[in-house]
Amino acid sequence: MSAPPTLNTTFDALVQWAMTPEHQDDVVAARAEYSQLAGDVFDEDRQLELRLAGFLEYYLCDRPAPWAGGTPARARYLEALQRESPAQAAAWRAFTETWHGLFRVKALSPGVVRVVALSARSEVVVSERRAMHGLSVGDVLEARLVPFAGALAFSSAWVWHPHEAASLIVAEAERRRTNGLPERELIYDCARRSLKADRYRQIAIERIYDFSK
Repeated sequence: MSAPPTLNTTFDALVQWAMTPEHQDDVVAARAEYSQLAGDVFDEDRQLELRLAGFLEYYLCDRPAPWAGGTPARARYLEALQRESPAQAAAWRAFTETWHGLFRVKALSPGVVRVVALSARSEVVVSERRAMHGLSVGDVLEARLVPFAGALAFSSAWVWHPHEAASLIVAEAERRRTNGLPERELIYDCARRSLKADRYRQIAIERIYDFSK
């Protein structure tokens, strides 16, 4: 009897299924699009691995691929409905229902993070088995929540913003929400500012996250 699929093994299998040599041109095009949205990342950047993970999730879960007729995640789920068990199909479906957004940390406890989504001001509980080093109550992070095995879990990609920037991001999110503006642009605006904050430590965080400019 095979072991039940896990979040990580299912995502790894999705990467292998979608990112094949025949799709290479599309992957390259998507990488350029993602860099324009979230900022160029370089080998010396501390966020390199997290940004590479973020690109994979963007490519598989957010961006419709010409060859897939939708996102690769949805194409894989539809294929599973025809050929695999309901449990296996449900594992693939999780990556068609992810929630990518900006979240403020409300409470931390072992294995659980309670966050508030800035886009809707709704509160959710997220299961998290990894140590959240450096994360504290009040911080804002870009994250992707995945509904898997009956609970919400963090994906492997996130962007942590400096604690000093949290109130500025919350205020800008509220301004945009009030004016009916989509959150997506703010997510990537903040991602670009996060790279700048890492690279230019001599510049005050308040200047980098000044949304009036």
